[in-house]
Amino acid sequence: MEQGRDGGRDRQQGAAEELARLLRRWWEEAGGSTGGTRPTQQALAARLGIDQTTLSRYLNPKHLSTAPLRVVEMLHAQLRAPAAELDRARALCRAALRENGRQRTVEGAEEDSVRADGGGHGSPVPDADRDERSAADGADGSGRRQRARWLRPVLLAAALVLAFTAGMVVDGRLSAREHRATAGGAAGAVAAGRAPYEWPLLRMGEEDQFGRARALQHLLNAHGYKVRTDGFFREDTRDAVMDFQLRNELPVDGKVGALTWPELVKVVGHESKASEVRAVQELLNNVGQGGTAVSGRFTAATAQDLRFFQSTHGLAATGRVTVDTWLALLVEQLPPVKAPDYQRNPGPLPSASA
Repeated sequence: MEQGRDGGRDRQQGAAEELARLLRRWWEEAGGSTGGTRPTQQALAARLGIDQTTLSRYLNPKHLSTAPLRVVEMLHAQLRAPAAELDRARALCRAALRENGRQRTVEGAEEDSVRADGGGHGSPVPDADRDERSAADGADGSGRRQRARWLRPVLLAAALVLAFTAGMVVDGRLSAREHRATAGGAAGAVAAGRAPYEWPLLRMGEEDQFGRARALQHLLNAHGYKVRTDGFFREDTRDAVMDFQLRNELPVDGKVGALTWPELVKVVGHESKASEVRAVQELLNNVGQGGTAVSGRFTAATAQDLRFFQSTHGLAATGRVTVDTWLALLVEQLPPVKAPDYQRNPGPLPSASA
């Protein structure tokens, strides 16, 4: 019994792991063949009507959380995955769910057996009752098989209708944002007549990388790191970036680009912490619309500057910084004429134990 149970579990893990690897590859390769940009997991989860944590589990081969069939089919459509791979994904999904169900059945049967032998509060089923039940099952077996033949297509059709309806609801909620950007700002907010924005790439170097690097450093500090916010992408900034990438299952290369920025930025508003607000103010101060004080306090003046930037760059003037606004702010940065006052004395690098 133990060997059979372990064999079923291995097959379930194999199918679940293979499915997760296939789904993750769809996501990683999304946009490559069409020239677009891969959506963030946050935006993709919103389209599917699930939370980002659940989606991350479905895309993680080590977690073995099997995505339901409707999620697999919607991922295939949303990510424009190869048509020939849909049948394989469906088969893997059914195999993983089937083996998972068998595993639960075996474990449940063993628990019932323990109770029947006196190890629990249950009692064994009398032999007469088992014989009577087996006879009834045999007499009605053909009828159940006939019902199963027409019940399966009916259930499949109902599942497809539900998946289509859910997709229409989610698409309706996102339609306004998609008029100005691709999913989650991955290709970016677009003002009239402009090409889609692309996330800038920052890497370690000797040169001053100005507002973009200072915003990056403030965001890293907002995530609990301690780096100097002087605009110079040195070893301390690189090490923090690599640790962040490792913790968030990103390619660990120490570079900040289209994969790392969307995971690093936060929604910023009046309730946000000082480091997050400073990152926004750093960028607002250097987009050519007049100075914005870098204070770490989300003041009325900060909100006014932010709304002005949003309204002039094809964004909803909400006064809150979401992914689309972060992307536009990062792209629209200008080289400063001179170092601002707060950069002249950035202070010593905080110690790692502080």
